[in-house]
Amino acid sequence: MNNDELLEEDLVKFAVKHYYSPLGRIDPDEFYDDLKRFKYVKRLVNRYLETGDISERLILNHLIIIFNVFGNYGSIRILGLKLTKDQWSVTKPFLQFLNYVRESQLSDIESDKTVEEKLKRL
Repeated sequence: MNNDELLEEDLVKFAVKHYYSPLGRIDPDEFYDDLKRFKYVKRLVNRYLETGDISERLILNHLIIIFNVFGNYGSIRILGLKLTKDQWSVTKPFLQFLNYVRESQLSDIESDKTVEEKLKRL
């Protein structure tokens, strides 16, 4: 697996490597449920892009769990595989709000201003 690029066929292997389980062993059902959270975030972001309706608390909850179980590095890499540039513009403000990325990170991605304002009101 290339260090710079995570490929879809390497995703599960990569995710297992970065998965944190407090019991020290991975429950496959729980692992795949956690892995599905990336898909849920993507769907919620797409719904916002299509309708303008954002479920900011639900996205925050999914992201918190994702980063808790896959760690910062693993989560960012998997998000990088799963999200398009438009989806990143919506996701970036959430990651900054949760302090998962610094202001200097993802500097090539323009943050969605509406999402930023919603998060400031929380």
